[in-house]
Amino acid sequence: MNRRPIFTLLSIVALAACDSKSAQLTGDSTATIVASRPSADTSDYPGWARDAVIYEVNVRQYTPQGTFTAFEAHLPRLQKLGIDILWLMPVQPIGVKGRKGTLGSYYSIRDYTAINPEFGNEDDFRQLVDSAHALGMKVILDWVANHTSHDHEWITAHPDFHERRKDGTVLNARDNEGRETDWTDVAELNYSNPAMRKAMIGEMRWWLDTMGIDGFRCDVAGGVPTDFWVEARKELRTSRPDLFMLAEAESPGIHAGFDMTYGWELHHLLNDISQGKQPASALGSYFAKQDSAYGPGAFRMYFTSNHDENSWNGTEFERMGANNVPSYVIAATAENSMPLLYSGQEVGLNKRLRFFDKDTIDWKGKSLEPFYSSIFALKHLQPALANGAWGAPQVTLTVNDPGKVFAFTRTKGENTVLVATNFSDAAVTVQYEGLLTPGDYTDWFSKTSVKLAAAGALEIPANGYRVLVR
Repeated sequence: MNRRPIFTLLSIVALAACDSKSAQLTGDSTATIVASRPSADTSDYPGWARDAVIYEVNVRQYTPQGTFTAFEAHLPRLQKLGIDILWLMPVQPIGVKGRKGTLGSYYSIRDYTAINPEFGNEDDFRQLVDSAHALGMKVILDWVANHTSHDHEWITAHPDFHERRKDGTVLNARDNEGRETDWTDVAELNYSNPAMRKAMIGEMRWWLDTMGIDGFRCDVAGGVPTDFWVEARKELRTSRPDLFMLAEAESPGIHAGFDMTYGWELHHLLNDISQGKQPASALGSYFAKQDSAYGPGAFRMYFTSNHDENSWNGTEFERMGANNVPSYVIAATAENSMPLLYSGQEVGLNKRLRFFDKDTIDWKGKSLEPFYSSIFALKHLQPALANGAWGAPQVTLTVNDPGKVFAFTRTKGENTVLVATNFSDAAVTVQYEGLLTPGDYTDWFSKTSVKLAAAGALEIPANGYRVLVR
């Protein structure tokens, strides 16, 4: 949401502290919850998420019309691209009080169970969901549980649903360290109120029962007590047993209520490596830490762009330059990863979209669809790359140029995928060792045959990658 310039700078430690603070406020123990969710048991995850790829839809900026109906025309193209899950940014009416820009923030919700008339109506939304389902795609909705707009009906109808200052006025939303912000368009909700919690779950259920969506991406999930998410997930699964929940948060404990969390730390690390601020070998340390903190089954969402990064911190081309390509290869193939693609990335969107005003995506950019469709096909067809515990562990290869090159393998049964990335501006012939399954491989992108020994040499193009499959 529009708080991202602050949020994206927070570390896992800060978010974990936020979860812990939330638990203390509600009398819940996040420490007790932590071990209950990330595990190798895949029975608790929707089967349809096994090898899924997720796509974030910015309806406002997607077409000149900015409507559900206009976006619906793109569904066959997205299916062909290899998209499995459509994540729709918030589609509800936007608050007027304290509004930012001409159109306001998507994340300033005025009415949870209504449609922003700028996008269409309820019938248009149902038609979009039905059309996506007919093409085999799932739909999840961005859900803003941390706050509402300052003119949401709960402000007056239920005064105790929001946090208030000593003088009785409603608090602006808090940041992830619990401090009130100057975000004038959003008001902090009061999660110590059981009635508000019940009402929130009811509003979420309406979208499952009435609109037929398949789950939620939950905004500022770490600002809401973890025990609420556990309760909500349990209640909502009575309506949708295969419910999928994505948290905009990065802490192991919050997996108690979610299937997937953000990989912000990896994103920032890839930015740094792309800019030469850290060596590529830092990726090995990162993935080792993830294995220890999250366990083998927790889905992580990895990406090179999203609505916050694009609007506030720049496009992937600004942040990563030519290294945006090897960065995405890692994001799409790493252990436990479900890769995200943001609206317009498939045509090399190279502008920061305005957040509070109309700013239509230019679809005439250079098509990158062949690259993305190929990497998504790799994801779908190689069992070793399946999401979470369905996939295979990741083994880092030892290379002679760890400052610029990162390589790993994932093996499941007879299937092995070797990923080698080069973050330098020159082609390299890298010496590697540690390949556990030598033999005959196929270069996924060139379709040429390659014979690999347990140790040997591999040529990798500048700012590029090699993906070999067995």
